[in-house]
Amino acid sequence: MATSGCKDGPGQEESFLYFAYGSNLLTERIHLRNPSAAFCCVARLQDYKLDFGNFQGKTSQTWHGGIATIFQSPGDEVWGIVWKMNKSNLSSLDEQEGVKSGTYVVIEVKVSTQEGREITCRSYQMTDYESAPPSPQYKQEDMQPKMNLGNVATLTMEKQGHSEMEAVPPNSHSYIKLLKINRELLVTHIRNTRCLVDNLLENDYFSVEDAEIVCACPTQPEKVRKILDLVQSKGEEVSEFFIHVLQQLTDAYVDLRPWLSEIGFSPSQLIQSKAVVNTDPVSGYTQQLRQQLGRDSQFTLSYSQKEELLLEETYTDTLMELVGLNDESLGSLDSPAHLLDPTTGVLNEQGEVVFIFGDAGVGKSMLLQRLQNLWASGQLEVKVKFFFHFRCRMFSCFKESDALCLQDLLFKHFCYPQQDPEEVFAFLLRFPHMALFSFDGLDELHSDFDLSREPDCSCPWEPAHPLVLLASLLSGKLLKGAGKLLTARTGTEVPRQLLRKKVLLRGFSPSHLRTYARRMFPERVVQDRLLHQLEANPNLCSLCTVPLFCWIIFRCFQHFNSAFEGSLQLPDCTVTLTDVFLLVTEVHLNRTQPSSLVQRNTRSPVETLRAGQDTLRSLGQVAHQGMEKSLFVFSQEAVQASELQEGGLQLGFLRTVQELGPGGDQQSYEFFHVTLQAFFAAFFLVVDDKVGSQGLLRFFQEWAPPGEAATTSCYAPFLPFQCLGDSGLAREDPFRNKDHFQFTNLFLCGLLSKAKQKLLRHLVPVATLRRKRKALWTHLFASLRSYLRNLPRVQSGGFSQVQAMPTFIWMLRCIYETQSQRVGRRAAEGICANYLKLTYCNACSADCSALSFVLHHLRKQLALDLDNNNLNDFGVQELQPCFSRLTVIRLSVNQITDKGVKVLYEELSKYRILTFLGLYSNQITDVGARYIAKLLDECKGLTHLKLGKNSITSEGGKCLALAVKNSKSIFEVGMWGNRIGDEGAKAFAEALRNHPSLTNLSLAYNGISTEGGKSLAQALQWNASLRIFWLTKNELDDEVAESLAEMLKVNQTLKHLWLIQNQITAKGIAQLAEGLQKNTGIMEICLNGNLIKPEEAKVFEDEKRIVCS
Repeated sequence: MATSGCKDGPGQEESFLYFAYGSNLLTERIHLRNPSAAFCCVARLQDYKLDFGNFQGKTSQTWHGGIATIFQSPGDEVWGIVWKMNKSNLSSLDEQEGVKSGTYVVIEVKVSTQEGREITCRSYQMTDYESAPPSPQYKQEDMQPKMNLGNVATLTMEKQGHSEMEAVPPNSHSYIKLLKINRELLVTHIRNTRCLVDNLLENDYFSVEDAEIVCACPTQPEKVRKILDLVQSKGEEVSEFFIHVLQQLTDAYVDLRPWLSEIGFSPSQLIQSKAVVNTDPVSGYTQQLRQQLGRDSQFTLSYSQKEELLLEETYTDTLMELVGLNDESLGSLDSPAHLLDPTTGVLNEQGEVVFIFGDAGVGKSMLLQRLQNLWASGQLEVKVKFFFHFRCRMFSCFKESDALCLQDLLFKHFCYPQQDPEEVFAFLLRFPHMALFSFDGLDELHSDFDLSREPDCSCPWEPAHPLVLLASLLSGKLLKGAGKLLTARTGTEVPRQLLRKKVLLRGFSPSHLRTYARRMFPERVVQDRLLHQLEANPNLCSLCTVPLFCWIIFRCFQHFNSAFEGSLQLPDCTVTLTDVFLLVTEVHLNRTQPSSLVQRNTRSPVETLRAGQDTLRSLGQVAHQGMEKSLFVFSQEAVQASELQEGGLQLGFLRTVQELGPGGDQQSYEFFHVTLQAFFAAFFLVVDDKVGSQGLLRFFQEWAPPGEAATTSCYAPFLPFQCLGDSGLAREDPFRNKDHFQFTNLFLCGLLSKAKQKLLRHLVPVATLRRKRKALWTHLFASLRSYLRNLPRVQSGGFSQVQAMPTFIWMLRCIYETQSQRVGRRAAEGICANYLKLTYCNACSADCSALSFVLHHLRKQLALDLDNNNLNDFGVQELQPCFSRLTVIRLSVNQITDKGVKVLYEELSKYRILTFLGLYSNQITDVGARYIAKLLDECKGLTHLKLGKNSITSEGGKCLALAVKNSKSIFEVGMWGNRIGDEGAKAFAEALRNHPSLTNLSLAYNGISTEGGKSLAQALQWNASLRIFWLTKNELDDEVAESLAEMLKVNQTLKHLWLIQNQITAKGIAQLAEGLQKNTGIMEICLNGNLIKPEEAKVFEDEKRIVCS
């Protein structure tokens, strides 16, 4: 390094000499505020010593340890560097050394150069300090090479001595040096300069002039370079704060995370106390989305535009069940947040779609609204910065010629960033896994647009039709890695390769219903009155398991309770869905009447409907026109064409669409729910004189039997599978759902029922009603007969068995809406089979009302299989009228509790014709087990009892075992997956002794250990009836194996013994093998999953009856 020399010369009066030690040995340090400093020489200060300490005992927030000073010490010396500086830097040097704050004082010292010449210099000394260990930053070994003084610095350190070498400040911990060394990395990866400038301004590290200098730079890299220059020139504290901002604003400087982790940056307490403001566009957009979704999800949707209900106060969880690809149960979900749990229920690690499905009104949209609200309030524990919500029906509004790029779809049609949309979109493209999409109601998406003619869209900047963008988002061709929540009604199929999870919503359980009642009616008196009335009417309870219908019923009850001071009761007779929708129509029409404090509204239902018939007809016209095209969003022109007045809109049945539609600012409308649109469409079909028989029955085309589907479909074309990754099925419409047509048919049957004629004859000519009723009943009976006749039959176990499909459930619902015993009787006459299988039909408790309405007319006995549905205790109650006909009842996987079991006992014990009872995988405890035991005692012909996977313990097991012991007819008992333990096993051991009929017994997975296992083995020595015995997944050991081996020497009738997944070792298996030598009856002993090694298993290969590999 060149030196300026320390000799006097021209201009000497304008300069001064400064003797530096400690941190000002660094060129960068001295030049921060003193650019005129020039190196003179290395020098020695005699009779002084280097020390470290803290001013007034306070640790430096910059150095985090003792800082350097000197004090007089005869015989010692301090080596340092002499800088020659312009006097214009005198004040800046004083400020840098802390003279103004009193930390250091100015002293004049005489130092000796290496040539022996003595010169007078300015230096600094800390006065009021306490000695302390030096900062770790002074101890860095790589300091000398970075001082840019070459051998001079090295010589200075050597002269100083080893202990004083530690006084040299670091440069690996010098933030100025850190920024300088990594300058190009920072220039390359810092894309957001605004956040940096804002924070430097906020903390007075930058002046307004500094900010203007940065902004004047033409390019982003130049702005970064200028910021770095200014920051480094302002010192260590500013440089440290600069790095602190990079660390805190992770969204803005995501590319610097590896570098920040590598340097192990940890800010000082001083820097941590500084405010860091986040003006990053990505973070700002996240907050913007939270605010918008928070507003949108704050209130629940309501029919009445006059009232708003806080979601937080009214939302109640429903039954959510994880299911497999074939809809088999994988367990329940406890809360909405678990939908996004990456560890549970995953069907395909490559899939990105969480598919949520269930019947209309079961709460799919409300579930998404709850998730949005949780995310908006920061309560959803997922690492997601963007949450985009779309309702699929809105995509039906786009014209065939419309084209959008992905950025426009997300920003212009959902939420537009307030700043730097390009930067936000770039972040989204780079990190798609930080986004979560929810697409609500895929089944409501219908369009004339033919996607098969359009190429796939995998370029985010390329304009495409919005439906193409939707298909590409779902298939992962766009934003692959983003999470997707997709809802649709039951029956909608999604290609398996897209699925990550499938979740079935089942509506309210009885406990959910009670919770919802408490939320809706906080007053205990009103709450008790409502629950009492519901308990008295199982039919109404069964309707309330569907959250939408429950909400309607509760709101009507609330209206009547307030309007009539609690005097009005809920109906105690049979209530149909048509009754419910007529009731809510009456309630809202009455709300348009002027209210009075002294006089009640005494209009009858007939008068109410007559007064509002023009409004209802207009609503019906809009609904029917949409239903014909499977459209659920209507333009302002369509609403105006129906001549619907403003008062009709104020009823709240038809509401404005919140989202920005394709028409820009043009207003669009939709019905509150698809079921409401179906109701008004049916109402229009009934009251409009121009509707003939063909138009009346148009939506019944879906009732055609298999192989005879109507040639003219009600559906508009929709998404082919090829757009979602399965081109082989492109001819079918995989997402079309029939429910909106089926609901229209259902309401049509209800409105044209005999019971509603008195109401409607004031709106429709009697002759017209008669004509339409005749056409409907003729078609209804013909469709039912044709459907049942074409169902495939199987002869099995002495039964003629048919597997009905969900269409049959819809037929029963329509028949039930008529409330005509004649119609029910004629429907029953069409059922020729004596075994009706309705498994996996997604039947709910309300469907049991419809089923009983028909089946109680049967004159013959019937086997009824309702496994794997959604019936619960209310459904069991609704089945009571047909129990007198049922010999086989299968109700497995249906959320039935002890309450439902009690009903089964009380009713089935009256008739005593039951031969088969299936209650596998419900919620039965010991209480229910006692009722089943009593039923087994009283039904002498009961041969099969399936009670696996419940919550029965040893107490319930004892009761059941005693009943089995006393039964002379029981053939098979399934207790898999309960918790009867050893005590329960002992009771079943007693039942096995000399039992005359029990052939198959499963006590698998019941926590049975040595004691219980030995009891069972000993009992089998006294049994000649049992053929198959399952003891899988217990805790049986070699002692039990020894007892079983002894049993094998005696019992020659047992054929199959399953001991899979127990704790039997090779020793126990050897004993079993020995016992087999004296047994000629048994065919197999299954021992897979026990404590035996592969080489040990080879020993038993010759005994083919032992299976252990």
